[in-house]
Amino acid sequence: MGFARILVCLLFYSSFTTISVAQQAFKCTAGKACRSLVGYKSPNTTSISSIQKLFGVKNRHSLLGANNLPLSTPSNYVIREKQVIKIPIPCICFNGTGASNKMPNYTVQPGDTLSYIASDVFMGLLTYPRIQQVNQIENPDKINASQELWIPLPCSCEEVDGERVVHYAHLVEGGSTVEEIAAMFGTTNDTLYRLNGIANNSQLIAETAFDVPLKACNSSVREDSLDSPFLVPNHTYFLTANNCVKCKCDAANNWTLQCDPSGIKPSSWSTCPAMQCEDSSLTVGNTAASSCNTTTCAYAGYSSDHKHLHNSCHTVHLSSYFSHEPNQTLHIQQDVFPWFFSLKKSPKALTRKVI
Repeated sequence: MGFARILVCLLFYSSFTTISVAQQAFKCTAGKACRSLVGYKSPNTTSISSIQKLFGVKNRHSLLGANNLPLSTPSNYVIREKQVIKIPIPCICFNGTGASNKMPNYTVQPGDTLSYIASDVFMGLLTYPRIQQVNQIENPDKINASQELWIPLPCSCEEVDGERVVHYAHLVEGGSTVEEIAAMFGTTNDTLYRLNGIANNSQLIAETAFDVPLKACNSSVREDSLDSPFLVPNHTYFLTANNCVKCKCDAANNWTLQCDPSGIKPSSWSTCPAMQCEDSSLTVGNTAASSCNTTTCAYAGYSSDHKHLHNSCHTVHLSSYFSHEPNQTLHIQQDVFPWFFSLKKSPKALTRKVI
C-alpha cells in the first residue's frame, strides 16, 4: 500500500513537471500583439477548408500563404494524414504566456474530455490544464456537449537576441533532438534551449509544442503602418492592405521582402487603388535600372486615414458604396488607402573590361 501511494505521487509529480516545463516557453510581455504560427499535424486525411474551420482562420488566403500554396488552391485541397500544416494565429499576452487571441473556438462534442480535446483534436499543441485555466472550468471532468471553449494555442511576440521574429509552435517529433530542430529552422541550439527553458535533449518532450523563432525578411514597412510590425518568414507570403498587396519572403532573394499587387479581388472594394510610387512611373514591386544603380518601388505600408474619390455618372461600376440623392446625379464613392511606398536605390556592381 505504501509503495502504491508513493508511485501515485511520483506519477503526479512527473505529470506536473511535464506541464510546467512545457509552459516555460512562449513567454510574453503584456500589451504586445502580433502574428504567429503553429504547426498542426493532421490525424487523418482531410481538406484545407476543414482545417480552416477547425482553427477558425477567417481568411483562407492567410492559411495558403503560411504554407506557400498558390492563391488558386481550391478549398477541397487534400491534406494527407500526419502532414504538418502551419496555422496563422493572432497572438496576445494572457497571464504571462502567449495565446491565440480568442480563437479557435471549439464546440464540445458528446463524449469529449479536456484531455481528449488537447491531445487528439489539437494534437498536443497545448495541455488540458491550459484550456481549463482560460475557460475558468472548476472541474476538468465536467464539460457539457455544445459548450464553447476557447483553445489558447501557444505563441509569442517577443524579440529574440534583439531581433523581431515570427514565433512558430513546432510539434516535436518522437526521437528528434534540439540540434535537428535548430538545423531544420535555421536557428541555434542555445537559442532553442533558452526560449524553451530546457537544458538538454532529455527534457525535449515528443508531441508537445516547442518555441522556434523564424527569421523574417527585411522590409520597408513603416512603424506607423497599420500592418506593422510586418514580419514574413522564409517560404511564406502574406496578403495585406485589404488583400491588395502580396508580400513574399525568400531567403534566396537576400532576405528582402518582395511585394507586388496581389491580383485578387479585395475584400470590400470592386478594385484596388493605384499603387504607384510618388514622383516615379514605377508601381509597387517594379524595378528600373540605370548605368549606376537600380531603383525599386517598395511597399511601405498604409494608414486608416481614408481619402474619398467622388465620380458623378449614371453607371454603377466603381464601388459598392453608393447612394441616391433627390434631384442629383448618382454619386459613387470609393475609399482609397493612403499608400506608403518607398523608392529604394541600390548601387550596381562596377565592371571593367580587361584587355
